[in-house]
Order: sequence, then structure tokens, then C-alpha cells
Amino acid sequence: MAKQLIKRDLFDQVMVPNYSPLDIIPIRGQGSKVWDQHEREYIDFAGGIAVSSLGHCHPKLVEVLKQQGEKIWHLSNVLTNEPALRLAKKLCQKTFAERVFFCNSGGEANEAAFKLARRYAYDHYGDHKHEIISFRQSFHGRTLFTVSVGGQPKYTEGFGPPIEGLTHLPFNDLKTLEQAISGRTCAVVMEPIQGEGGIIPATAAFAKGVRKLCDKHSALLIYDEVQSGAGRSGSLYAYMQMGVTPDILTTAKGIGGGFPFGAMLATQKVADSFIVGTHGSTYGGNPLGCSIAEAVLDIISSKKVLDGVKTKHNRLLKGLGKINNKHKIFDAIRGQGLLLGCVLNKKMQGKSRNVLNAALTQQLLVLVAGPNVIRLAPSLIIPNQDIDDGLEKFELALSEINL
Repeated sequence: MAKQLIKRDLFDQVMVPNYSPLDIIPIRGQGSKVWDQHEREYIDFAGGIAVSSLGHCHPKLVEVLKQQGEKIWHLSNVLTNEPALRLAKKLCQKTFAERVFFCNSGGEANEAAFKLARRYAYDHYGDHKHEIISFRQSFHGRTLFTVSVGGQPKYTEGFGPPIEGLTHLPFNDLKTLEQAISGRTCAVVMEPIQGEGGIIPATAAFAKGVRKLCDKHSALLIYDEVQSGAGRSGSLYAYMQMGVTPDILTTAKGIGGGFPFGAMLATQKVADSFIVGTHGSTYGGNPLGCSIAEAVLDIISSKKVLDGVKTKHNRLLKGLGKINNKHKIFDAIRGQGLLLGCVLNKKMQGKSRNVLNAALTQQLLVLVAGPNVIRLAPSLIIPNQDIDDGLEKFELALSEINL
């Protein structure tokens, strides 16, 4: 008797309607390809929204998952464990950080960062210093605190009064920040490359200026590297290319390679404000997740992989440029490493979802970053042949849209 397929319409019958998934249901993946229930093959330029940093079912990650899965999965934070300690040590060695807090997602990592910033300011300056400044079009998570810090109305509307002490300013506008920041400001949070906001990199002048203003007003600088980090920019973390060092950094998505994992990194001075009992995460730092994240970190921090991200960036950029010269559909192609945004021109405004659906018909997975930007975030080790084949499919999709 043939196995009955689970169909997409079951989602609408049993799931909360906060998502609108595409019509296909992938059932397996390998490298930068996935296959649906009908064995149709798709090239993956989406990477699970910059999560699948080493593609699907990377053999080393599968090996580590099996090995640790036969040892111990969970202990709770009443106890520590070897994988967590090894991973924390490596993160401290490879970054500015001196202390690490583990959790399960980018939202959790940012929640911890914002709480720590306020607690640090409370400890050192008093409760008047609690303002957090963030930037418009930013995205920092879906908890009530993190979505409020992000400040996008489409994510905050209908969830009650906004959290107090938050200010939202235009991105890459140093003059406005200079006028707004004050002795009440406990932290400024920024993405080195705005992800959901449209793949917008911070300018070097802006990034350095923000650091100087934070120092001047005794405010912490928080870098949200949930999307830009873990090798995605071509360095282990994007701050390493900017000549700026934050006080707190959040990482998730790619650091877990597909396993739910997040971390907040901080200097010791700042981290000391999280005394026993001030914050926690039931599953954060579990042995299974830390083992996988350690394996991911070992691979993505290698020179071979980071250099490869830069060369693959150039290959993608060159191919996208050729496509755009022919079809004239993008106003700009921006981003760093393997986080790219193709900005739709005036005649295509609001049609990013149309492009996503057209790509799907050509058996290519891409992303959107708002209504006017197509986002590409493939595996950091995507083979060149898959890049070339994916670009061919992308051009076919654009030809269909651009009739």
C-alpha cells in the first residue's frame, strides 16, 4: 500500500495562521539541494533564512549529532557540560568576547543582550539610564521586548502598549544619532548588515561614529549578528571587517547549522551584571546543541571556508550583474559575502513575492527582504556548479516575471 502524502492544505487546517508557506513540502536535503515529496530537485539559495550555513545534512554535523545523541542530550543549567565549555572557550578565543551565554535562537540572544545592557547600566549608573536606541527597518526577534526594539509597526501592532525607553532612528544617519543619544542611553543596538530591512550594510563612517558616541555617553554597543554572523559576511563576524568592536554581540542562525542554537557574547565587565538568577534559558547550552555548534564553528572559522565565501560572493555578484544587464530588473545588488539583496526597480516595486514564486516554479529557493528586495543566503560552501545552475534558474524566473 502506497504511503499517503501529507498535503500543504493540512497546514491551513491544523496550524496557527501566522505563516504562509510555499506549496511544496521538502522531505530531504543534501548539500545545497532539497527534494520534495515528488522527488523534484531544488537548488537552495535561501539556506533556511541564513541558517543552513553548511548546507543540508553536512556529514560532519550528522556524525556529531549521532555521537552526542548516544551520550547525553540535556542536563539543565543546574549542571554544566563539556560541549558547552569547549564551545564557549573557542568563541572567546576567536572573538572579542570574554563571557558567553547560550540560548536557542536569535530572539533569545537579543532578549538576553537587551536585559544585560539595562542591568549593567542600572548597576553602574542607576535606573534612569535605561534607554535603548535602535534603527528603523531593523529586526531583532519576535519576543515582545525584541520586536519592540526593532520597532517595525507591522510586527508590533496589536500587541498592547509599547515597552518604554526605546528610541528608533534612521540607519546610517550619524547626525541624527548624535542629537538623540544622551546620558539616559544605556545601549545602541545595530545590525552591521540590516537583514529583514532589505540587506543594507552599515557604512564604515557610521559604524565607527556609533562606537565613538557610545563611548562618549557611556552606552554599550550591541551588534546583532544573528544573520550577518557565523561566516556569512566572509569573516567569522562582520564586526571584524569594520574596525569596530562591540561590547555585546548576538549570534544564532548559522552558528547552529540548522540546529536551534543561539548565544550572547560579552566582555567580562559587562557580563558580570548577570549575577546568579538574573537570567536563564532551560535548553540553552544543552550538550547536543553545543556539540553541533562547536562542529559548525570549527568548519566555518577556517580560512578555506571564509576565503570561499568571498570568492563565491564575487561569482554570484558577477552572475547577477549579467542577468540584470539583460533584464534590467534591479536598481542595486547589495550586501556582503553570501548575504545579498537584489533591489527591485520602480516597475517591479512590491513584487518580491512574485519573484519568489516564479523562482519556485524553476525549482530554485530564494528569499525576500520586504516587498522590494530579493534576498539570497545560500550555504557558505555551496558548490560553484550549484551557483551557476541556480543563476540560470533565477534568470528563467525573471524572464517569466518580466514579460
